[in-house]
Amino acid sequence: MPDQTAADFFGATTTRPPLDPELAPVEEARGAVFPALSDETLPEIRRQIAKGSPGLDSEALTAGGRVRVEERRVPGPEGAPDITLLILSPVEDRGRKGGILSLHGGGMIMGGRRDHVSHLLPHVIEGSAVVVSVEYRLAPDHPDPAPVEDCYAGLVWMAKNAAELGIDPERLLIAGVSGGGGLAAGTALLARDRAFPELSHQILICPMLDDRFETHSSRMVDREGVWDRYSNLYAWTSVLGERRGGPDVSQYAAPARAEDLSRLPRTYIDTGSAEGFRDEILSYAGRLCEAGVSVDLHMWGGGFHSSDLTVDQAAVSRASNATREEFIRRALAP
Repeated sequence: MPDQTAADFFGATTTRPPLDPELAPVEEARGAVFPALSDETLPEIRRQIAKGSPGLDSEALTAGGRVRVEERRVPGPEGAPDITLLILSPVEDRGRKGGILSLHGGGMIMGGRRDHVSHLLPHVIEGSAVVVSVEYRLAPDHPDPAPVEDCYAGLVWMAKNAAELGIDPERLLIAGVSGGGGLAAGTALLARDRAFPELSHQILICPMLDDRFETHSSRMVDREGVWDRYSNLYAWTSVLGERRGGPDVSQYAAPARAEDLSRLPRTYIDTGSAEGFRDEILSYAGRLCEAGVSVDLHMWGGGFHSSDLTVDQAAVSRASNATREEFIRRALAP
């Protein structure tokens, strides 16, 4: 989408809260690294992310030999190609473990199965979890419903093979970051509506939930920010095409559109106060509560989008990561 068209779509930038002092210079530096998202720049941005992503190396993922790293090709959605799964399991078997389906971030347009699994490694090392990360198809090459259907296929495979994986079928969690967080929420809705499998928890980390740009926060992060409103518009348009913002968008693609949020698993959901997804996250958490779902909601003052995972040494990031890690630890307990 040309800049002028996007600028006309958004209008004036809304007010943004200040960034945490430890995070502000990092966001400025990161925002200057990547060019604006477009069909022309996306291939190079994908290459740069793949080149610089932490956790891509299998040896690092083994955590000094404590984690078994495996990859498998398994059936994808009906009529679609097989999908690749990254499976991380503890070398030392301590009995039945929880299963965590991990969905990487990247706005549903970039990233891969080895991204965003490092924050789950402590639970594998402790022997309490098996992590299964899905290589789902990416838009715009594969628009909706391909990404969410691939994620659901990965969840079904994990549930059906729980015994082989050493997973307790009553402790099935789904976790996702950013675009993967939106896919986790959409996959949880699919699992509920298709009556398989039953999830015990969903971990939604700064999830991408709403394609409509109707909130204050969706318009407040301009070119100076990480994952600004133009990037978000490009990503949603890549996923949904001309349907973006219109009446014909599925709740599984944009979970904020779901009218019924009942019978969903216990939810951990977080956001930064200075990120573009803030308002849709706060609204989704409130509506989950109204539907009778147990929700742990955390908003971290001064945080930008996924700042706790990208600037993990900042004080606010350490607090956020420790809080989420403890929630997951309790969720995995027998």
